[in-house]
Amino acid sequence: MLIHPQINPIALQIGPLAVHWYGLTYLAAFALFMFLGLRRLRHPPFANITGPAAWVSKDVEDILFLGVMG
Repeated sequence: MLIHPQINPIALQIGPLAVHWYGLTYLAAFALFMFLGLRRLRHPPFANITGPAAWVSKDVEDILFLGVMG
C-alpha cells in the first residue's frame, strides 16, 4: 500500500486570502523564465544579432504574457 503524506494545499493564508502551493510554483516558473530569457539575450548568439529581427526584452515579456494567457 502506498503511503501518501497529507500535505496542506494552502502555503500561506492571511485572512480570506489563501496562496496555494501550485500558485507559488507558477510564480517561480514565470520568474525563472524571465530571468533566463533576459540573461540569454545578453549572451551569444543573441547578443551579436544586429539585423532587423534582433530580439529585445519586450519580446521576452510578450512571450511570457502570451504563455500566462494561453
